[in-house]
Amino acid sequence: MGDSIFTCCYVPPHPPGEGDPPGSRSRRLEITMASNSANISSDKRFLIFFDFDETIVDETSDDMVVQAAPGQHLPDWLKDTYQPGRYNEYMQRVLAYLAEQGVTESDIRSIMEKIPASPGMLTLLQFLRTRPPQDFEVVLLSDANSFFIESWLRRAGARQIFHRVFSNPATFNKDGRLVMRPFHSHDCARCPNNMCKQVVVRDYVARRTQERGRPYQRIFYVGDGANDFCPALALGPRDVVFPRRDFPMHRLITETHEAMPGDFKAVTVPWASGEEVVQRLRRLVAE
Repeated sequence: MGDSIFTCCYVPPHPPGEGDPPGSRSRRLEITMASNSANISSDKRFLIFFDFDETIVDETSDDMVVQAAPGQHLPDWLKDTYQPGRYNEYMQRVLAYLAEQGVTESDIRSIMEKIPASPGMLTLLQFLRTRPPQDFEVVLLSDANSFFIESWLRRAGARQIFHRVFSNPATFNKDGRLVMRPFHSHDCARCPNNMCKQVVVRDYVARRTQERGRPYQRIFYVGDGANDFCPALALGPRDVVFPRRDFPMHRLITETHEAMPGDFKAVTVPWASGEEVVQRLRRLVAE
């Protein structure tokens, strides 16, 4: 990735607890949000959400970790265990397999650190870092896992930009295996069973609005995938969605505009480079 353009300030993740009793995940998430967001300044004008895979970075981290496997590929018997909607469980098996093959924490971290940023993304992150402190509250929301994300952000020196990181919690156990757990449970039929990003966005915005005593001027969402379409549906006409051009999120928004005009309310600004997002944000913050 080259030398960092940022100064790094590592803040450990705060994932939901393991072994929560049934029905407590959402409450645990609410408590976690409250305890962390209390440390965020309430004078931020704008809230901006980022996806990670193929948004901040130009690859899918789950695919990249396979480079650590023998021969840099997974056996067919393992790949055949994947079931639609249960990708998180599949990745848990992949990580267990890698540990059995002797893949270490250092091996995985090294692969994550080498993933290239998406075009113009470092410019966008630098823009956010150098804005006045009252401008942006920045949140990362990803269906990858906390170890992959934290490894990349720390290497890029970009961790301090993000006020919160929401992802599937992942930690190494005493045997050296990376153990990943589902982020939460939910009732959304559109999303994989371990994470609905719309639930997280709605809960976070509601909590922060209550803490701040007022809404944000605008909410922004930068993403690429089908699971970024669901949270974008929750945004209003003053908000702006930045889908990566010609990726699934962009196609779903386009199809929704054509099939159900008016259902998708946020302003849509497709991007191929993060520099295009910077240009639009410059105009919006100047208004």
